[in-house]
Amino acid sequence: MAAASRYHAEVARGIETLLSIVLPSKNEAPALAGLLPRLREAQPDAEIIVVDDGSTDETPALCAQHGVHCLSSPYSMGNGAAIKRGARAAKGDVLVFMDADGQHDPADIARLLARLDDGYDMVVGARDWDGQAGVGRGLANTLYNWLASRMTGARVADLTSGFRAVRADKFREFLHLLPNGFSYPTTITMAFFRSAYAVAYEPIRVVQRIGRSHIRPLRDGVRFLLIIFKIATLYSPLKLFVPASAVFFLTGLGYYIYTYTTQHRLTNMTAMLWSASVIVFLIGLVSEQITALTYKHHD
Repeated sequence: MAAASRYHAEVARGIETLLSIVLPSKNEAPALAGLLPRLREAQPDAEIIVVDDGSTDETPALCAQHGVHCLSSPYSMGNGAAIKRGARAAKGDVLVFMDADGQHDPADIARLLARLDDGYDMVVGARDWDGQAGVGRGLANTLYNWLASRMTGARVADLTSGFRAVRADKFREFLHLLPNGFSYPTTITMAFFRSAYAVAYEPIRVVQRIGRSHIRPLRDGVRFLLIIFKIATLYSPLKLFVPASAVFFLTGLGYYIYTYTTQHRLTNMTAMLWSASVIVFLIGLVSEQITALTYKHHD
């Protein structure tokens, strides 16, 4: 609990707020009614910001009742957009992001802060299998974690967790990369790994959310499929394009051997497959350069 103790000690000495807790929320008033008092009890000196993403319930009034800063939007911009708006408005040196649906335990914030004080730049609350929202989501997240681990060479325990503590200055470096939709955790995690910022995972337990999820499997299925490609292109595009290029080349080679032994000639299909192999490889090279420029730091 060293980080939490250091935080309270510095607040007592009159130093500017060090901790900001950001909760993106869309029609989560029933969950916030129980969550906000628990948050205030767990972190009495923290700045708490609820980013109201176009809610039609009593979220603003509830925040006013509990003395919590509410950033309201006239219409829904998306979970990632709420995260960006909250990060810009937060005054703390350390940001904690958590869901407003009541799944996360405010008592776990102290554990994330303690790991952050060990020298990490971001600490992510990692769910176990029981914490996944259904078998389908669990299998998808397992696939994402495996692919991200292969790409980065580090163990990624929970790529899509929305509960994390992060150093504010480093998080804001990547605001321009974050999407407005639901895949912001994937983007920020891969961006930190790419920039050689230290990431740790702290096991947490989650409870059943209050209310209905805003994620729809049919509507968001394609988006989550695209996350798989985003994982690769955010970290190292060549790790995606080189295997794809090799598949085209080897398929063309195999087809050439077949046609040569049966027809004694080089077919147009073989030429097309080899051409595709070269084109995919060159696209990978260009993508690698673009990715490098994306992560280039500007003073």
